[in-house]
Amino acid sequence: MFGYYLDLALRSLKRNKVLTALMVLSLALGIGASITTLTVFRLLSGDPLPQRSAQLFYPQLDPYPRDQPFSRSGKMPWLMTYVDAMNLVRARKAERQTAMAMTQTKVTPEHGQKPFFSDGVMTTSDFFAMFDAPFRYGAGWGAADDDSRASVVVIADFLNDKLFAGTNSVGRSIRINEHDFRIIGVLRHWAPQPRFYGLRLGGHDYGSGDAVFMPLQTARADGMTPQISLSFGPSGGVNLEIAPSTWLGVWVQLSGVADASAYRTFLTHYAEQQVVLGRFQRSRVALSGLMQWLGDQRVVPDDVRLQVGLAFGFLLICVVNTVGLLLAKCLRRSREIGVRRALGASRGAIFAQFMIEAGIVGLAGGMLGLFFAEMGLWGIRHQPAEYASLAHLDIGMFLFTFVVALVASLIAGLLPAWRASVLAPAPQLKAA
Repeated sequence: MFGYYLDLALRSLKRNKVLTALMVLSLALGIGASITTLTVFRLLSGDPLPQRSAQLFYPQLDPYPRDQPFSRSGKMPWLMTYVDAMNLVRARKAERQTAMAMTQTKVTPEHGQKPFFSDGVMTTSDFFAMFDAPFRYGAGWGAADDDSRASVVVIADFLNDKLFAGTNSVGRSIRINEHDFRIIGVLRHWAPQPRFYGLRLGGHDYGSGDAVFMPLQTARADGMTPQISLSFGPSGGVNLEIAPSTWLGVWVQLSGVADASAYRTFLTHYAEQQVVLGRFQRSRVALSGLMQWLGDQRVVPDDVRLQVGLAFGFLLICVVNTVGLLLAKCLRRSREIGVRRALGASRGAIFAQFMIEAGIVGLAGGMLGLFFAEMGLWGIRHQPAEYASLAHLDIGMFLFTFVVALVASLIAGLLPAWRASVLAPAPQLKAA
């Protein structure tokens, strides 16, 4: 019977080409708008490291005096001083721990090519294992390299492609900020979106990722500076290691709830100890999981959330419009429905026929809506936003487009199909 109903639905849609085109276009516009905005929202709010995110936590301490404006706001500082960050790293109270700061690096290629600037990360040895960064060649450095200030560097795949044509560059030298570093590792493509580990530390939150990764103490000894540093006391000069200034972010890896609770207790005891020593005035601490940290930092702008709501509101309007058009078709076909009922067609058969017709409209609207969504994403990719180049429709959203189209059309078809199924045949036959 499905084939028969399908044939009837197609015949009906062909007889009313203008009305069919209006329904398909109406659904397609709503679907295109909603899928475009939903794709961007999904990009901005997604889990940047799904295989490890449940184990990653961002600790926070409050070294600020009570009279600091930021301190009076009640918010926790998102950065740490060098002393506190290194104390937490060296305490080894988590499975892994790393401190980091973002920096701008000048890379000077070999063979007299022009130097260029790239995003860099000054960090400690646990960085790569903690964040599950994959290597194409070599590996990261060890804790001994941190302590000895070894002049080693890990570079991204795109920088290796640019400087060494993608070959194994481990063991070769690269000049960064007028200092030579020995390459010990080359990453495979690795660019978490957003760049959670550098959030609020400066640089880009989205994009192709960072180019160079250097031991923190080595980079500082060579004069590299963090992109963000916030002073909160008497000037300590240019030495950020001893100045009252926050400029480092710290991440820790904890296996479960019990470990997270134990680490929070450790943080509390550490802050209380610093109060006794006179370094802190308050013992406030915080420990946020990765996804909670991203939510607190509002990585999804409010205007993006608003656009998603408006787009789905527009889709609802399009569905209501389709309901009206389907009802109009139903009323125009009252005599046909009456004849079919008189010849023995059940109410269920009439209902199924109209729902199949609505489903066909939905699938056609989905295909056209997919085109509108691709056009919308193309427009976004030409906007001056950090995430613009990442606005692509993946296979999941491709399939979801047709799910939305089919569900929207079936919802739109419910009232017309019910209305058609309850028409009494006698009055329609008399009118004929």
